[in-house]
Amino acid sequence: MVYLLDTNMVTYIARRKSAAARARLAAIGREDTASISAITEAEIRFGLAKRPQAHTLRAAMEGFLFKVRILSWGSAEAAAYGGLRAKLEAAGTTLAALDLLIAAHAIGAGATLVSHDGAFQHVTPFLKVTDWATDIK
Repeated sequence: MVYLLDTNMVTYIARRKSAAARARLAAIGREDTASISAITEAEIRFGLAKRPQAHTLRAAMEGFLFKVRILSWGSAEAAAYGGLRAKLEAAGTTLAALDLLIAAHAIGAGATLVSHDGAFQHVTPFLKVTDWATDIK
């Protein structure tokens, strides 16, 4: 199983905000892969660029990025984006631009999206979504 963690899940894990998410990540077996999208990496790097004085946060995020597999964006993800966006529009719903890209990346990679963000409830007919941060309200 490939798990694609979205930006909020990375934050909960790297900043130690969710013990449940950290435990779930630690329990990943050898047959499974924890990964993030290059889109998520870009969001993280943007957040760090806005806070150059946040040395502890930078260390936590860089440590996380070093340990996780970062998936690049390619043609399969672009095709998944087109299909997902069309399906969501036909259903009368949408996602924020970067969330839509991350969801499409999960589809293109054949991954389960790991998120605590309720906005992804709209993609569950098209993509498996799971929440590891069950200890956060």
